[in-house]
Amino acid sequence: MLLSVADVLAMPVVRAGEPQVVGGGSLDRPVRWVHVSDVPAVAGLLSGGELILTTGPALSGSDAATVDYLSALAAAGVSGLVVELGAAVPELPPVVASTADALGLPVIALRRVTRFVEITEAVHRVIVADQYAELEFARTVHETFTELSVRRASLAEIVKTAAGMLDCSVVLEDLSHRVLALTARHTTTSAILENWESTSRMLPEGWDVVAVGPHTQRWGRLILRSSGVPTPRARTVLERAAQTLTLHRMIDKDRFGLHRQAQTGLIDDMVNGRVLDERDAQARAAALGLLARRVKYVPLAMDVAALDESDQVARQRRSAGVLDAVTHGLGLAKATALTAADHGDRISIILAVSRSAVLDEVLRVVCAAITAEVRRVDGVQRVVVGVGADSESLLDTARELAHAAHVAEVALSLETSAPRVFYRGGDVRLRGLLSLIRNEPGVQSFAETELSALLRFDIRHAADLVRTLRQFLDVAGNKTEIARRLNISRPTLYDRLARIERILDVDLEDGESRTSLHTALLIRDLTANAEKL
Repeated sequence: MLLSVADVLAMPVVRAGEPQVVGGGSLDRPVRWVHVSDVPAVAGLLSGGELILTTGPALSGSDAATVDYLSALAAAGVSGLVVELGAAVPELPPVVASTADALGLPVIALRRVTRFVEITEAVHRVIVADQYAELEFARTVHETFTELSVRRASLAEIVKTAAGMLDCSVVLEDLSHRVLALTARHTTTSAILENWESTSRMLPEGWDVVAVGPHTQRWGRLILRSSGVPTPRARTVLERAAQTLTLHRMIDKDRFGLHRQAQTGLIDDMVNGRVLDERDAQARAAALGLLARRVKYVPLAMDVAALDESDQVARQRRSAGVLDAVTHGLGLAKATALTAADHGDRISIILAVSRSAVLDEVLRVVCAAITAEVRRVDGVQRVVVGVGADSESLLDTARELAHAAHVAEVALSLETSAPRVFYRGGDVRLRGLLSLIRNEPGVQSFAETELSALLRFDIRHAADLVRTLRQFLDVAGNKTEIARRLNISRPTLYDRLARIERILDVDLEDGESRTSLHTALLIRDLTANAEKL
């Protein structure tokens, strides 16, 4: 940052000359360089921004010559004129002050003899140091944002980096004035986003607003929210951040849209505790289009069973298609929600529902719409939606997404001819509990102890007694129904059941034996389904 005339006058080497402001304009004028000259025609050698030091020969002639000299300096754009009073000019004539005031040119008199070389050395040392500091800052900015580009940092991280460098709040918005990412400094997120659309629309294009995107395809704006004066550093950081965001978008344009990335980022921030203030969370969600007034929020998790896809690109394309389908389904149901694509084939959804609405009716409409759209995606075989507890707190709802995901995971493992539109914790019951502990060694050992003898028998004899046992337990021992399902005679069924009892050394009419065996089969099913997922 350049020194001002006032900064130069405050230096000890200048103060020793007892400077006195004779007249002229603001002392805030920047000083680009210091030039010593007693030549009356020096203005023709200047390029602007110089502070002229002189012993004053050009001011010792007629008033007309003095006016011409000062006018030429002002026209050349000098920062100011410093005159050492002495043999050449004992005192400045009155015309100097009046002309300086008229031209807005600061003129300073030094009452004591001063070595000009000491002034130039002191000022130039600071100027050169500042120039070096600016070069170092520019290099740091370049290296920082280049590194972010190389590792494909998120929108939020790019914006956070810019805000950190400037210690000011920075907002990234799209062309509809929806906030895609922001970092608040010295204020709260909710304060920045209050009436954001109206505030943003009224912002003039200036040093603190930078367009983002290729020149012919602008897609957003990077906005610095600061009450400070504009600085070259601020503009440098904003422009470099905008370039990095543009590159980010060009690389990721075939994956997920910026608005979706912003929603995913908000959900991730809430789930992982990076957003702790409810007002900030609701303000960010509202800026992304989620209804925020007189609503309650419902956590949903949608799990998809799909054909195995070894091609990573094809798998990403299908994930994008699933997310597109969810978005389209929400639109058909006229619902507003935040959505996030998790690893694998799962979509997390935070749905906003009017407090006066009947929740289950809304969920039936919304879940039916999104599952119908997702089933149309190539490769999708089955879709389930898990629902967690609703809340008027957005943060609490985000924390409930884990429960909704657990319900969806368990529901996907259920084999039913009449699937539900959505599932709650009560719908998965024992299977839900077992899915939580299925990976525990003790649980796996229990299942093996219960079933291993029968599994070995089936392998050795190419039999299918495990399937018979499963059907027996599923229909609670109804032998007529079992025989119908397996398409076998009742005597054959009785023989199979007797063989199962001998192999496992159990009584299938005993309630505890049935419970233990059914539990072991459920654990086996959950483990097998987890491997497929």
